[in-house]
Order: sequence, then structure tokens, then C-alpha cells
Amino acid sequence: MAKEIPEFPFPYQPYPIQEQFMRALYGALEDGKVGIFESPTGTGKSLSLICGALSWLKDFEERKRRETAALLQEGEAALTVSTTATTSSSGSSQNSSADPDWITDFVEKKSERELISKIKEDEMKRKKREERLEMIRHNVQLKYALKRKSSEEDEADDDAKPKSKFSGADDEDDDDLVEEHIYYCSRTHSQLAQFVHEVQKSAFCKDVRVVTLGSRLNLCINEEVLRLGSIQRINDRCMEMQKNKHEKPHKAEGAKRQRGPAKAVCPYMGAAALQTLRDEVLGAVSDIEQLVTLGRKAKACPYYGTRLAIPPSQLVVLPYQMVLHAATRRASGIQLKGQILIIDEAHNLSDTLSCIHSAELTGAQLCRSFSQLRQYSERYKSRLKAKNLMYIKQILFVLEGLVQVLGGKVGQNPQSQTNQPGTQLLTINDFLFKAKIDNINLFKLQRYFEKSMISRKLCGFLEKYAGSGVTPHPQPGLNKENRRTEGLGRYLQTLQRNQSTTATSVPANDQQGSAEVERVLSSSPMMQVEGFFMALTNSNKDGRVVVHTQGTLAESTVKFLLLNPAVHFAQVLRECRAVIIAGGTMQPVSDFKQELLFSSGVGEERITEFSCGHVIPPANILPLVLSTGPSGQELEFTFQNRDSPRMMDETGRVISNLCNVVPGGVVCFFPSYEYSRRMVAHWESSGALARLAAKKKIFQEPKKANQVEQVLGEFSRCIQRCAVDGGVLTGALLFSVVGGKMSEGINFSDECVVMVGMPYPNIKSPELQEKMAYLDKHLPHTGGKSPGQALIENLCMKAVNQSIGRAIRHRGDYASIILCDRRYSRPATISKLPEWIRTQTTAHASFGTAFAALRKFFVEKKKQQAG
Repeated sequence: MAKEIPEFPFPYQPYPIQEQFMRALYGALEDGKVGIFESPTGTGKSLSLICGALSWLKDFEERKRRETAALLQEGEAALTVSTTATTSSSGSSQNSSADPDWITDFVEKKSERELISKIKEDEMKRKKREERLEMIRHNVQLKYALKRKSSEEDEADDDAKPKSKFSGADDEDDDDLVEEHIYYCSRTHSQLAQFVHEVQKSAFCKDVRVVTLGSRLNLCINEEVLRLGSIQRINDRCMEMQKNKHEKPHKAEGAKRQRGPAKAVCPYMGAAALQTLRDEVLGAVSDIEQLVTLGRKAKACPYYGTRLAIPPSQLVVLPYQMVLHAATRRASGIQLKGQILIIDEAHNLSDTLSCIHSAELTGAQLCRSFSQLRQYSERYKSRLKAKNLMYIKQILFVLEGLVQVLGGKVGQNPQSQTNQPGTQLLTINDFLFKAKIDNINLFKLQRYFEKSMISRKLCGFLEKYAGSGVTPHPQPGLNKENRRTEGLGRYLQTLQRNQSTTATSVPANDQQGSAEVERVLSSSPMMQVEGFFMALTNSNKDGRVVVHTQGTLAESTVKFLLLNPAVHFAQVLRECRAVIIAGGTMQPVSDFKQELLFSSGVGEERITEFSCGHVIPPANILPLVLSTGPSGQELEFTFQNRDSPRMMDETGRVISNLCNVVPGGVVCFFPSYEYSRRMVAHWESSGALARLAAKKKIFQEPKKANQVEQVLGEFSRCIQRCAVDGGVLTGALLFSVVGGKMSEGINFSDECVVMVGMPYPNIKSPELQEKMAYLDKHLPHTGGKSPGQALIENLCMKAVNQSIGRAIRHRGDYASIILCDRRYSRPATISKLPEWIRTQTTAHASFGTAFAALRKFFVEKKKQQAG
């Protein structure tokens, strides 16, 4: 039974739907449910999650403290009574050889004493940590830091000895004291930063212990390491520096001189500095940027400082990959047993799981891995154990088999090796037989990768020798200036020359070409190879291998496609006390439940659903389905019809008429970038684009992600400027793409969102066809449609819902949503819209009635604003 649900410390008077959300969330956490929570954009979902979850955690910890205190009292009282009884009866027990009760009593009481002692010790650690964090919160961290600093010199001699998982954390007072955690994960670092800012605005800001996790690329403060650029090279250099720190120094100065200069050690890994940073992190709620600032100030690594802060923290904020991928969880020190997990922006959770656990390799990567690993083994074969050499030979054998599947040979330039274009879909077993590697135990190879860390060693090996003027394993007769990796350097230089001749914009000089070759030489795709090997250990029925040849070996790919994401999500669901899956638009949830939850063994009784409407009045939204255009042309953007000039002309007339009545901004979503390009090109040649530009200033979704904010800013400023000026231009028109950079995580400053056609995925895609076949075979048929057909429709409507759900931002906002395709009027399609949109949606057979309703809507809103 759920406990009485309290009032929530919301920073302002919550809306009724926010109260309902928090109460439902509190109940789901208390009862250990798997909750599917839907709250539209603009309804304060993040703040509701924070207040509901942290209120439960606060109450849970208070109950636990009371139970612990009661247990201590009862235990001590029972020990006192039993000890007295044992003493009085021990004399009579000693005469009976068959009655060793006093021994049994002694063992039982000893266990009870140890348990009580452990509880007391944990309570003391908890109080000590709370006192330390309270000092930091009251701005006496300088004094505390100085206290740490005073002992740093004494510890310097022992720094080389690894004292804990994270290079020398000597303060073990509370490192083993793991608290109940709430893990909050989302898709991007920007979304995580927004969530942290909401925590900072909440009533829990001063009391909750929050840690934000990120990659080394986001948290590293070592400028020398950051200059390496790629995440793989940053990771490898960091691990190498840690290894150098833990190596024993050579006592003899002569030996030191013979071995060359001292190896690089990261200056930000001091034990005392890391502990100080850990306490700073726990003492105040900080986002990624603020953590980096704290790390620079404390001269301590934020990446490892945050990981030290995980055990005593209460709220852990982290990206999807860190919690949904088992190996990454282990590496990050994340333990889900009995904890709370909140997955936000979870509308594409199935796809996210599939992507995280899928793997792809190109022919060029396979050849490069083979060449690099062979050179590594040749150079160190005299120092490698026979068992390690055996595993390396097995890896080389598997790589050679994969290259042969793509129609090539190792040891030759993959650019010059041609093959027959085509695509093959194979089960894992069939692929292993085709590659002739079915006799290799991939599970043992996987363990070898993990224990030997061969991928990291290979990266360090290449970085040491690439570009140094010597080959890793020099061969007799090679000139010094030609000592590169054999074969590999030649084909990379050929590749670079080909790229330079085809790049007409900026001719690359020889120095740039050489730098590019050295950059490629100093990187290794062995990490990706390791991931692909791991993917092949999945069950035969849970995945497929796609072999795609494209004319040359270098461009050909071999890809593992995970068909059953539930197999990896099941472990998360089993370990966690409760899992909350939240999003702005979770509809439709039927396939989500079937594919992820039921397939993971979760029963219907453990699943709870919550969906709320919007905070806006129903009259503030006008969703319309357009079945025909102004000239009577039927709007049905099927693959056969959408490229016809008549359909494109009619679409232009629809947009033009909308621009006449919409006073501010219009955002027009197209199904794909290619269709958007063709449509705009047709309008440009027909003159329709110029007519649109005379009414609204036209913006297009940028190709680069870092330009999105700039375009959105200009789009919003143009709308505001036009509203004040009252000139010929009445606002702005933005052409965007469903599933593109502007369809998720962005709230538009507009009054109208237009959806052109239905963004169905490419049904001819081999991967999608295989996924449909898998679902048809393993999931039940419901509603007269196969699971594969339902997948296609659900993927389409999820993309639509994400795009149109951004039209409303706050309670006073209003917007119209225009769905341009007669297929939207089907009851089954309308039923998959979010409830707050679905209940207001009207379908219009003629453009005239829809246009009249649209004009009336904006006239009334203009009067309301004027009044």
C-alpha cells in the first residue's frame, strides 16, 4: 500500500495537472512500478519530476532513519536480555555434552553485535559527511581546502600507489557508504543542463546532493589532452597518464637516464584535490560548465571527481549511454540495484537502445585494424606470452574473415579493391559461417579484449610511432624517410591524394596531406572492432548482420543490427526499484509496451501510465486536417504523388494562403531534407517562393547543428520586429524537416505549425524490413494489423508528434497546427495524436471551411490580445 502522499514544495502554485503528475510519480516510486509518464512541452514536466521524485526520496530516507533508530534500540535491548539469560544458564549447559546451546547463542549474538556495529558506523559516517557538506554550503570550504592542502605534501610520496579505483582517494570514511540514488538520464548534455538548472530553482537546491556525469571530452581540464581532439584519443591519453602515475619510479638515476625522459602524468589527479572537489560537487548543485570551473579552481579532474561523488550522492544526472549500456555502467561505477531510474525524452527509447548496442565497421577500418595489430604483434612477439599471441592471432583471423565477406583481401589498399554492389541480411550464425569464423570462441575474445585492454594499447602504440619517422617494426632495406607502417601508410596517402584532388574548394598542400595521414595513422579503429565482436555474442534470434558492398572495399560496410532491445533493457528493469519513462509525447505507447516492457518480462500489474493534458485552455489550439488545397487538388503526399508539379503547386498555394492570415511565424515541416530541397527548388522556378518572400521573411533549417540557435534567434527577432513595424512583411516562414535539428528539444516562437505529408520511414530499407519481420514473428497481432505494419505507422506518428508538440510553450500561448494530408483524417491516425491535440482536431474535406476556421481563430486571438 502506498503511503500518504504529502504536499510538494513547488516554487510557485502548481497547476492541477502538475499536482496530479507529482502524486502519480510519488505513488509509482513508492510501489516500485514501471511508470510511463506523458506531460506535454510547456507543462513544467522537469520541475514536476524533480519535486515529485525528491519529495519521495526525502520521505524514504526519513523513514529509513526512523527504522534504523528503532532497530538499534530493539537490538541493543535484545542483546542485553539475551546476554543475561545466557550467563545464568551457561553453568547447567556445560554438563551436557549434547547441548552446545551457549555456542549457538554466542555465534548468533556476535552476528547481531556486528550488524548493530555496522549500522552505528554507517550512521556516524553519514553524520560526518553531512557536517562536512554543511561547512561547504556555509562558505567555509576555503578553510577545509587549506586543511586538505596541509597534508598534501605528506601524501606526495605515496601518490604513485593506487589506493582506490580513482587514483588515490585516501579518505574512505564514506566512500563505501552508498545512498539511495535517483538516476536521471536524458539524450543530450544541453537537456541535462536544463534539468540541473531546474533543480537549482527548486526548493531542494540547498539540501540535495547532486552530481552531473559526462564524458572526458566534456569534463577534462588538461589542455594538452584536450588538444588531441577526438574522444577516443582523449580517453586513451587519460588512461595512459594514470598508468604512468601508478608505475614505480626507478631508483637509479642512471637507469632513469637510460630509459629516457619521465612519462607524462596528469597534474589534476592528486588525491587531496580530488577529495576536495568531490565535496565541492556535493555541496552545491552544478551543471557541466560549472563543474569544469570548480575543477580548474581546485586543480582537480572533474571527470574523476564526479565519479568519486556518486556513492554519497542522492541525484545523479547523466546521459543515456552511461546507464543503458552495461559495460559503460560498470566503468562509470553506476549500480542500479534497488535504485530509482528516470529516463526523460524517452519517446525513442527503443531506437536508442538499438543504436547503443548496434555496431558498424567499414572495409577501410577492418584493413587498418588488421595491419596495425599485425605490426604490434610482430614488434612485441618476443615479450608477449604465448596465450596472448594466440588471442591476437585469433583476432587477426576474424578480421581477415570479415574482410573476405566484403569481397576483399587484407594487406592491400582497400581503395583499389572493387566488389559487386549489393546488400545481404544474415543471422549471426549464418554470418559466422560465411566469414568462416564459426570455430572462434567470441566470448573468450571478448574477455581478452577486456582484460588485456589491447585496444587501448594499440592506440598508444600507434601514437608513439606514427609520424615519428620510424616504423613500429622496421624492415631491412627501408629508407628512414619511408619508415611508416607498411602498406597502411601507402594506401592512406593514396586516399589523401584522392581526397585532395576531388576537393575543389580549398586545395590541400603536401603539409596538410601529411598531417592528415599522420592523424589517421595515430588513431585505431580497434575500439569499434571490439564493439562489433561484442555485438556478435548476442543471441542468434536477437540480431541480424547487414553486409553492404558499395563498389570498393573501403566504402563497404558490415553492420550488426539489434532487433530485440528488450534483451538489454530487461537487466535495468530487474535491478531498479522503480523505472520512470517520461516524455512530452509518448503516444502511441502500445508498441512501446509490447516491444520493451512485456518482452523484458514486466507484467501488466507492474506498469502504470499517466498522461495529462496541456495547461493552455482548449480554445488556444486549433489543429486542422486539410484534405484538399485551394484549387480542389486532393492532398495525399504518397511516394507516387508527392513529386508531381500539381501537388507541389498546390502545396505552395496552401502555404501562401496560410501566410495571409497567420500574423507572426509559420514553421513548415517536410518529410525529408531531399523533399524539402525539391519543393523549394520547384517554388523558386515557378515564382511561388518569391510570392511567399513578399509576405514572410524565409528561413531554412541549417545544415550544421551549431547554426541552429543563430537561425532560431533571427527567426524570432524577425517576428517581433514585424509585429512592431507593421510593414509589408507580417512575420517569418521557416522550412524545417521532421526528425531534423529543429524537430526536437526546441520551442518555436510561432503561431502556426504546418506538417506537409506523413513522414513514413523508408520501407525499402533492409534494416527496417528485417525489424518488421522480427516483430511479426515474435509479437502478437493486435487491431487487425501486423506488428510490422504498426511499427511503420507508429514511427511516422511519433515523428509528427515530436514536431507539432513544440508549438505551445506556456499557458498564455496559442497556435494552429495544420496537417496537410487527407490520410491524417483516418480515425486510427488521429487516435495516435497526443490527447490534448486529438480532442481539438477537426478534419475538413474542403479548403474553404478550414481556411474560414483558421481566419476566425486568429481574429479572435488578436481581439483578446488587444483587449
